[in-house]
Amino acid sequence: MSHFKAPPKKSLGQHFLTDRGYIDKIVLAVDPQSGDRLVEIGPGQGAITLPLLRKHGELTAIEFDRDLITPLMASAEGVGRLTIIHKDVLSVDFGKLAAGEPVRLVGNLPYNLSSPILFHALEHAEVIRDMVFMLQKEVVDRMAAGPGSKVYGRLSVMLQAYCTVTPLFVVPPGAFRPPPKVDSAVVRMVPLPAEKRLVRDPQRFAAVVRAAFGQRRKTLRNALNGVCTVEQLEAAGLRPDLRAEQVEVAAFIRLANLEDGN
Repeated sequence: MSHFKAPPKKSLGQHFLTDRGYIDKIVLAVDPQSGDRLVEIGPGQGAITLPLLRKHGELTAIEFDRDLITPLMASAEGVGRLTIIHKDVLSVDFGKLAAGEPVRLVGNLPYNLSSPILFHALEHAEVIRDMVFMLQKEVVDRMAAGPGSKVYGRLSVMLQAYCTVTPLFVVPPGAFRPPPKVDSAVVRMVPLPAEKRLVRDPQRFAAVVRAAFGQRRKTLRNALNGVCTVEQLEAAGLRPDLRAEQVEVAAFIRLANLEDGN
C-alpha cells in the first residue's frame, strides 16, 4: 500500500480510494494477464496502481498532479516497473501508448472530468481492448441506460454506439478519503469489434445525437430541425413525433448514416 498522504485537491476532483476490499474487487475485475498493456488514468496515491503492479509487474500511469508523481514512484520501488506520464489525459494519444498492442485502461476518474475522458477514450477505441473505470454511480447509470429510461441520453447513445457497457458494482462514499457526497460505481466498457461499429461519420453521428437530446422535451421533428429532414427521419424508420429518449441506439446510427437528401 501507498504510505504517503498528499492531501486531495478539490480543484482536481480528487477522492482517493482507501478501502482494501473495494481495491481488491477492482483488481479482480481488471484481472491482468501476461502481455497486457495496462494504462491507469489518475493513479492518485497508488491505491489501485500498486496492487496491479504486484499482480502484473508493469504499468503505465497518466497523472496530471505533479505533487503525486515522486511519492508514487517511491512507493512503486521494488514492486514493479511503473512508468508515469505527467500530462492531462485529454492530450494523451492512446495509439502511441499502444505501440501495436491494444491497451487496457483502468482508473478512478475525477468526477469533474469523467465525460470528457470517456469521449477521449472513444476517439481511440480501435487501440483499446477494454476499460474498467470508477465514476459517479449516476454517470454509470446514464452510460448503461436503455431507451425509455429517465437517464437515457446523449452519453448512453454515444458510448453504446461504440462499446458494450457493463456496470459491475457500487462503491459507497466511505471507501474514499475524503468521502464524496455520492455513490460511485465501477463499469467495464469493451469497444465493439470493427464489423459492429456501424457509425460511418463520427462527427455527423455526434451532431445528430447532440441535437436530438439538446432539448429533451422536443419531438425529433423540432429538435433535429436543420440537422435532419422529416424525410430522413422516416427513411430511418423513425416517427417524427417521437422524443429522443424513446429512440434506440441503432436508429440514431441509421439516421446519421443516411446521405444528405436520402
